[in-house]
Amino acid sequence: MVFLSGGQSDEQATARLNAINQRAPQPWQLSFSYGRALQAPVLRVWGGSEANVAAAQRALLHRARCNSAARDGSYSAAMEVAEA
Repeated sequence: MVFLSGGQSDEQATARLNAINQRAPQPWQLSFSYGRALQAPVLRVWGGSEANVAAAQRALLHRARCNSAARDGSYSAAMEVAEA
């Protein structure tokens, strides 16, 4: 089953995916189709500037780590500060 971020902020969508995955075992795997919420923070950091490529790559890695944790129910809001 795939969850859509549907206009939520990146952090809000990650927290909600995490909350769903923390509930009792499901008869299905729940993941995300997360284009906008995964890409939006990266695009904001990059801003089309070659000088921002490394920072944008770090932003993508950060969102990927947070969403990977949310996928298995181990995400916490502290990850947003610790890795940002």
